[in-house]
Amino acid sequence: MDRKDEVVLVTGASRGLGYALALAEAARGAHVVALARTVGGLEELDDAVKAAGGAATLTPLDVTDDDGLARLGAAIHQRWGRLDRWLHCAVHAPPCAPASHADAKDVDRAMAVNARATQRLIRVLDPLLRAAPAGAAALMDDRTEGRPFFAPYAASKAAARAWWAAWALETSKSPLRVRLALPPPMATATRARFFPGEDRERLARPAEVAGRLLAALAQGGDAEIDLRERLAA
Repeated sequence: MDRKDEVVLVTGASRGLGYALALAEAARGAHVVALARTVGGLEELDDAVKAAGGAATLTPLDVTDDDGLARLGAAIHQRWGRLDRWLHCAVHAPPCAPASHADAKDVDRAMAVNARATQRLIRVLDPLLRAAPAGAAALMDDRTEGRPFFAPYAASKAAARAWWAAWALETSKSPLRVRLALPPPMATATRARFFPGEDRERLARPAEVAGRLLAALAQGGDAEIDLRERLAA
């Protein structure tokens, strides 16, 4: 899939699936705007992108920085005038805890990164995505509701999903495609925080998931892209 001249923003690009998606997009010819807090991870990504013959703009930024997000939107508008894709992988994984004992700081941080930042990014990026001929956005999601000790994380992701679902309905009659992606369990640092004793050899590799997800996005189709069974088979 040749993505020459396309502009793609990957939020949470310094590790895991975000890193793999950014590298895959760049290898296909897109210019990647890579956003993450971890400068070292972004620099490693930049080296990999250059080795693959691609180009990236590194954006060290915390997604809870409202002013920084506004500057990001302005910079994308000034340089390109549009955004072809937004792949939202930024996430905060708070410690697992009983619902009755969750630490307030952990809950607040999870809600700030996973839920509120999603809304602020939608606000900033919506006009840029609409300015593209066929803009697309995808939120990486999972289903953790109902698990014991996952309430802080699950609640914040459910809130993000609510914003995303409303946005998808509100844009359903426009060329902009807003989709929800459900990756399988992957060998990532976030997953390791939740399941430290898990056999990582049995988990999907982010690079494989990234390739399949980008193929599914290119094909169009349902608003929800469920890759869990396809990759487990």
